[in-house]
Amino acid sequence: MRNANAKIDLEGIRTRLGASHGRQYWRSLEEAAQTPEFLELLHSEFPSQVTRWTDHFSRRNFLKVMGASVALAGLSSCTRPPAEKIVPYVRPPEQIVPGKPLFFATAMPLGGIGRGVVVESHEGRPTKIEGNPHHPESLGSSNVFMQASILDLYDPDRAQVVSRAGDPSDWGEFQKTLGSVLHDGRRRLRILTRTVTSPSLAQQIQSLLGLYPAAKWHQYDPISRTNSRAGAEAATGLGNLAPIYRLGKANLVVSMECDFLFAEPGSLRYARDFFDARRLSHQEQTLKTMNRLYVVEGSPTLTGSMADHKLPLAPSRIADLAHELATALGVVVPGPSGGNAYQKWLAPLVEDLKANRGTSLILAGESQGPDVHALAHAMNNALGNFGKTVDFIDAVEAHPSTGAVSLEALVHDLRAGQVDVLLILGGNPVYDAPADVDFIGALREFSSARDASKGFTNFSAHLGLHEDETSVWCQWHLPDLHYLESWGDCRAFDGTVSIIQPLIAPLYSGGKCAGEVLSMVCSMGGQASAPLQNGYQIVRGYWEKHTPPGTSNFEAWWQECLRNGIVAGTAFEAKTDIEMRLNLNWLAHQRSIGMEVVFRPDYSVWDGSFANNGWLQEAPRPLTHLTWDNAALLSPATAQKMGIEENGRIIRITAGGRTLDAPVWITPGHANDAVTLHLGYGRTRAGHVGTRTDKSGGFNAYALRTSGEPWSCAATLTPTDRSYPLAAVHTYQSGESRKLPLFDVTPTVVERPHHDQPGAAHDLHAEAELELHNRNLIRTATLAEFNADPSVIRKMSEEDSPAGGPAEKMYDDPRDRAPKGEYQWAMSIDLTACMGCNACVVACQAENNIPVV
Repeated sequence: MRNANAKIDLEGIRTRLGASHGRQYWRSLEEAAQTPEFLELLHSEFPSQVTRWTDHFSRRNFLKVMGASVALAGLSSCTRPPAEKIVPYVRPPEQIVPGKPLFFATAMPLGGIGRGVVVESHEGRPTKIEGNPHHPESLGSSNVFMQASILDLYDPDRAQVVSRAGDPSDWGEFQKTLGSVLHDGRRRLRILTRTVTSPSLAQQIQSLLGLYPAAKWHQYDPISRTNSRAGAEAATGLGNLAPIYRLGKANLVVSMECDFLFAEPGSLRYARDFFDARRLSHQEQTLKTMNRLYVVEGSPTLTGSMADHKLPLAPSRIADLAHELATALGVVVPGPSGGNAYQKWLAPLVEDLKANRGTSLILAGESQGPDVHALAHAMNNALGNFGKTVDFIDAVEAHPSTGAVSLEALVHDLRAGQVDVLLILGGNPVYDAPADVDFIGALREFSSARDASKGFTNFSAHLGLHEDETSVWCQWHLPDLHYLESWGDCRAFDGTVSIIQPLIAPLYSGGKCAGEVLSMVCSMGGQASAPLQNGYQIVRGYWEKHTPPGTSNFEAWWQECLRNGIVAGTAFEAKTDIEMRLNLNWLAHQRSIGMEVVFRPDYSVWDGSFANNGWLQEAPRPLTHLTWDNAALLSPATAQKMGIEENGRIIRITAGGRTLDAPVWITPGHANDAVTLHLGYGRTRAGHVGTRTDKSGGFNAYALRTSGEPWSCAATLTPTDRSYPLAAVHTYQSGESRKLPLFDVTPTVVERPHHDQPGAAHDLHAEAELELHNRNLIRTATLAEFNADPSVIRKMSEEDSPAGGPAEKMYDDPRDRAPKGEYQWAMSIDLTACMGCNACVVACQAENNIPVV
């Protein structure tokens, strides 16, 4: 459904809600405003907006878009298991029985961090993913990216063969060409990777650096932990530390723009621990106490949506608040006082924190600078939280990066003629590099350099799942393997190692993983060269040399690691001898910004890595409910100040001399004087689903993002007279869905006239009013109300019943009509522990292999 770009009377909404009695619930500003366009949409959206099969979208293109879903349900005879022995998650020996699934434990890396998964396999074909109960983060849970990653495996847009300058080639020709370059004496090799936590891959790279003394290893990840590490160092004086949070021990949590329920490493574990303190006891159906959450954030997040107390605040101003809060808690902060601008909001928080010493927790998000992270650590220390609700461990990255600094150094070397061979192993830096780091220019010049007698004088290759924006400017593109078809290892947020074992042989036989590519390079290192190895040999060989002390039978130990999905005893120990040595070089209160841009990873495509995943693209974004596009999020007050009265109005954003046009989406709960841009859209080479077109695909927010200000920067906003239709599902079938009774609500029957009947338009408003406001569909109670009367929700249902007694049920009780012992289907969602992350939505699509619409 496309948004109609109807004008929204924001002042009228405030008046309407201010005059209402009791709680009012609405799913969109259009619904709250009761615009004529919205009321018409209740009845006309489905028949009048049916997508037509147009000529430009041929049957052939349709099958391409549907290809992943078709492959997922496709012929098992076209697939085969990996050649090496893999070990199922269950105890019985592996055997394939038609119609009976097997389950295998492995791990999904995202941002380098591994999350344990259990994969269901039918006749050698992976079909469904869930969390691994043995893994310290997932504990059996999953997120939206884990659920959708099964579709990426079967993506028909994946790179299938080695290509050279756009023409098909093979690995033999690649190896021959690379070998001739290295043996010719040109050994100034550069390796560019994303974040690496794999012990075996890190050792390979170190071995390669030993073989080629002039080689260097660079890392760049658009979503990194640079500020977190720098903040820990500013607080302790020690480098390469990472905080680990114990949410299960915290009665009070304060988040300073930290989306710990979704976006942080360890978020699955953090969400489980946090919500465990909010669940009803299954035995007693009681909940006497509940943890409390205070959130300060600029752009609405899933964590912010669960807050008991929330303060929308532009990111640049959160540092002042942190300074003021730290001072109130007795932390000696260098520099002048930050004042007391937030005294009204902070006063009860300070009192609450002091009453919860040792059981409280203060977190800072990666979008905040190192000083805010350092202040958070200092406040936790002052409150006695270290060793209880927060600990420090060594950073899990094998070679912790420093944001864009390493990428900038690589660009310098490329331009200075100090590089002969460039291998980009994963990632898409041409697309997501900072706007002030001209990586595409340096790569283009490097790859196109020619010598009259020798042809190309330099060698560049890119390993990736797709032929993307970076592949275009490299001489070679090498097809990568999906994690479900390759061997590897990776660390979890706490350091625990998981072995990545493949569920299936590579769907496209031309693919190789990063370790296999490095093995090729190491095999060309002259007399000290290493033997050529495949992924299985690399990983197993590493762990044969790094088996825990006391292991007498490696084979039994190896199979146990594969079976359980983790390498026991590899979690990093918490450091107990940390001292706070607060060293702040930047005074937060001295920074002043007017309007500012906020950059955030997207809840569906993340940093752009999942742009070609149709399940994720059409899943409604939490809080905004947008699909297929990103938008510039503005608060209602900021939109009103700019004279913007409708969603979809295009504004021009100017920052650092760069400009970007983006459609507006007015978002309640957003901070004033700030605009949020989500990363990962505007792709030019992502595949049939993710490549930007005139009709969808969004805008590229990386065009404004710089190395010095990767999370927020000053900007000016200028409205234009143009609009862009945004697709949102929060008004989709609004009227129809409200006709269905929920839980034990007695249905209200409404006689709906057809559109061709006289009087239909005249009755629209009255009918919509009846449907939207005459039934108490959503029932809520406070903890105090529940503890006073645990049946308060049921009594609300009875009040809705016409007779005032027990409400008529939507369905008969299956226990009254089903034979004893017969299986019954049922689903229950604990809304107290639901944060709207979309994992269940995508899981439903994966479970039933629902095609992309």
